Amino acid sequence: MSDVRRAEMERCIEECGSCHDVCLGALAYCLDRGGTYAEAAHLTMLLDCVDMCMTTANFLLRDSIAHRRTCELCAEICGLCAESCAGFPDDERMNDCAEACISCAAACRDMVRSTARM
Repeated sequence: MSDVRRAEMERCIEECGSCHDVCLGALAYCLDRGGTYAEAAHLTMLLDCVDMCMTTANFLLRDSIAHRRTCELCAEICGLCAESCAGFPDDERMNDCAEACISCAAACRDMVRSTARM
């Protein structure tokens, strides 16, 4: 594995771990806030993102042959989660969550492009 690919993979693993942690914290925050924060669609999106980020990191860590496909799906789910979190524009915690999702989606898309070049 090239040094560039290894660096991209490590970045993606880090971004997935960070996004997982931020979204999990946001989930607890939303449950505590209640109201529109605790609507089922939003909480489900956060949970989907938490699970997909962990799955993707695990696939990358073991260099699974299916990691490209998990990265594709993770980028999609992170994008959707970012949109959901952006629905609370005046809330710094939710803005941080949206930013973590956007960053993770970008790292996953970079990993997909890197894998496609092989």
